[in-house]
Amino acid sequence: MTRGAARGAKWLIRGDLVGIEPYEPIVPLEVLSERCGVSVEKLIKLDGNENPYGCSPRVRRALANYPFYHIYPDPLHREIMGPLEAYVGVGREHIVAGSGSDELIDLILRLFLEPGDKVINSVPTFGMYPFSTAVCGGKTVVVPRNDAYEVDVAGVKSAIDKRTKVIFIASPNNPTGNATPQSDLLRLIETGVIVVVDEAYYEFCGETVAPLVPKYSNLIVLRSFSKWAGLGGLRAGYGIFSTNIAELIRRIKIPYNVNVAAIIAVRESLADKDYLQTKVRAIIAERKRLFDRLKKQGVLSPLPSQSNFILCRVIKGDARKIKQGLDSKGIFVRYFDTPLLRNMLRISVGKPEHTDALIEALAKYKGG
Repeated sequence: MTRGAARGAKWLIRGDLVGIEPYEPIVPLEVLSERCGVSVEKLIKLDGNENPYGCSPRVRRALANYPFYHIYPDPLHREIMGPLEAYVGVGREHIVAGSGSDELIDLILRLFLEPGDKVINSVPTFGMYPFSTAVCGGKTVVVPRNDAYEVDVAGVKSAIDKRTKVIFIASPNNPTGNATPQSDLLRLIETGVIVVVDEAYYEFCGETVAPLVPKYSNLIVLRSFSKWAGLGGLRAGYGIFSTNIAELIRRIKIPYNVNVAAIIAVRESLADKDYLQTKVRAIIAERKRLFDRLKKQGVLSPLPSQSNFILCRVIKGDARKIKQGLDSKGIFVRYFDTPLLRNMLRISVGKPEHTDALIEALAKYKGG
């Protein structure tokens, strides 16, 4: 046996990946049910920013009736390009579909990063940006947002050097819920660095820079069907790129990256967007109601949100203990305790009955 064989395959692994921290995913319903002793049907899941109303009825019918699951999907996703083009308002030559926007984040970084190249991250924000940067051999440069969780544009610009390739800006931002003004984004675009504006929550906000992509070759916009269309379990998203970058992304992606079920679901969602937008409006209305009830109750201090969730400071009690108490009742929210999110909870907007149950469960903490 050779010395290398004796050491096993471990010595061949990239050194920069040995200690990488895994991305913390959402826990499945069945596991949550087992932990708290509440049946899956009675769980109130407000921790994943999912759509509580689910997908369009057209999606369910089309998936049930589709006869060709044994055939590989179209690698160019031509069936949904026309509907996407009409929905986004830019030509299909700018659009690439992905298995969720997570895949597109990875593909963008694979395309632009060489080992040691830098990615600027405005924290607190979506955890996939530093995770995918590390996996692709890059280095994350952290620029904290200000006290209002606004992007520090001057700080981002001053952090740029010759190794900087990509700037990520989630707008609306997760977990803070605020959108970044177009004027700030334009100041970043003018640097010439690739600016990725993640608009996963666009439908709950209505503000977009997608129409600017044909004008600015270094602007990329990402969108998702997980939130507004209720397709989180099918993993469907898309990116809007300059035509040359779009072509390169198509070249390096896995050929059959979006499965046929997701393609059907996207097609039917866009055909039923009026129905889905009634659910978006219901979530926006419930967002206001949840905000007002939390404000009035006084256990949590909610921050204004342009998304389908609300970030809250805990003003009576301890965030971890409140989360544990809610968990035991089958009500799940997201807990944070990092320097920029100290003692905070993020609550996804559910149905009215979910809000009522949450407020009732929080009432025990009113005394502090």
